Amino acid sequence: MPKSRDRDVDVHLPLTPPMLHTLLALADGDKHGYAIIKEIERRTDGSIRLSAGTLYALVKRALGTGLIAECDERPDPALDDERRRYYRLTPRGRRVAEAEIARFESIVAMARAKKLRPRTS
Repeated sequence: MPKSRDRDVDVHLPLTPPMLHTLLALADGDKHGYAIIKEIERRTDGSIRLSAGTLYALVKRALGTGLIAECDERPDPALDDERRRYYRLTPRGRRVAEAEIARFESIVAMARAKKLRPRTS
């Protein structure tokens, strides 16, 4: 994998698995904390289960580093709990997630070259 020249991205790598999963959960749209937790659990078949405390520590860090942002727009209050905070992936967060995935793909390619990971059809 060629080394990324974007220092704005590089300073965030490598991501912890919970942070990567949080960014992935937001990649297709805005979500509130509980929806992030449930999506990660569903997508990983329950192998990753974040507590609310863990998620909100990740959210605080990601907000502070600009990987995610709190949304201004809210669903209709009649359809949602007004206390919920919604989050979205920022362009920086998307670049960081993409770079982390590229890093993993590079590692898998090296493993295949060493015959440690068979190709799937």
